[in-house]
Amino acid sequence: MQLNFAASHSVLITVPDASVPIQHYLRQPQRLVYALTDRSRVERLGDDCFRLTMRPREFLTLSFQPVVDLKVWAEPNGTVHLQSVDCEIRGIEYINNRFDLTLNGKLYPLPAEGPTQLMGKGDVKVNVELPPLFWMTPQPILEAAGQRILQGIFLTFKQRLGHQLINDYLQWAGTSQPLAVDKAHPQSLSANPSTY
Repeated sequence: MQLNFAASHSVLITVPDASVPIQHYLRQPQRLVYALTDRSRVERLGDDCFRLTMRPREFLTLSFQPVVDLKVWAEPNGTVHLQSVDCEIRGIEYINNRFDLTLNGKLYPLPAEGPTQLMGKGDVKVNVELPPLFWMTPQPILEAAGQRILQGIFLTFKQRLGHQLINDYLQWAGTSQPLAVDKAHPQSLSANPSTY
């Protein structure tokens, strides 16, 4: 049984003032990768390519671990692009041989007066052929389970961008001010973001 999942998300982050504009920080795109997940789950494959090993996930009765290779690059204006170049599903060989993931994302500063804001956008598509074990399961149940996995990954990205990325930027810029939660966009900040 062939299934297709897709999800798109965006996040708006207000950046506290620092001595160095965030555009300079974003020209080092590897920092974005390390902000998205725990450093122990990132392997650098080349100058602009990284392997992210996600936490194990559950799909109904199956447990698996997604691994995604990302190409990451920055434009001179500070726009950072993420693009998947390879993927692997560890733990279920049948699905790994019949799985395709496409991920595209970008993070960029918005031109505005006052505090700088970052806009993040991400799109992911998954095509997978499920093993015979699931062929009798109603398709809406399978689709809902797949969508929950994608939504959970995006929620983690949002939380970590709003917290970890800003904290790393402030440290990099030599600013020791604490990060305050942005009451206008509380969904983008978390005092205790989960990792995936």
